[in-house]
Amino acid sequence: MAPIITVLFLVVVAIGAAVVYFVMIYNGLVHVKNNVDQAWSNIDVLLKQRADELGKLIDAVKVYLGYERDLLTRLTTLRTQVTRGGGPDETRLAAERELGQGLGRLFAVAENYPDLKSSTNFLELQHRITGLEEQIAHRREFYNDAVNINNVRMEQFPDQLLVGMAGLQRRPLFQASEQDRADVDVDARLKSISATFH
Repeated sequence: MAPIITVLFLVVVAIGAAVVYFVMIYNGLVHVKNNVDQAWSNIDVLLKQRADELGKLIDAVKVYLGYERDLLTRLTTLRTQVTRGGGPDETRLAAERELGQGLGRLFAVAENYPDLKSSTNFLELQHRITGLEEQIAHRREFYNDAVNINNVRMEQFPDQLLVGMAGLQRRPLFQASEQDRADVDVDARLKSISATFH
């Protein structure tokens, strides 16, 4: 009788250990999923702040940049797309990247308008948006780290067995656009700068 009790005890312990192990995996996967959501929410807060500041910036530069109406219209459209909210799907990430590029173009175009460059309102908004851009860049790193852990855990065994139960989904990384990765033609930029001073 004692060997049967010992065997039953070992079976119960093995089953208990397996249950505890899978509960730990499940809890870890839930933690990973929530880290991705939190990382995106942190970016979203900054995107909302930037969108608010961008609206003020567009209003401030409309008077000066009458010839740049297409750029202002595109920035307004992108601002609307980004502020609709939602998760980090490919469409939202693409709009976000394009909005960042548009801001760079806007600040570059502003260099051609001395009255605008000397406007304290414009300079203050430019400074705030530039600061928000830096914070967004840092938050993107945290987001990409969380997404990478999420995507790796989805492929690992035995995590794969519990991915569906924990609600994990493959998440897209924030990536630089082709334009952001392109080489900068320094000679052409230097020539254009020197042409404006001659």
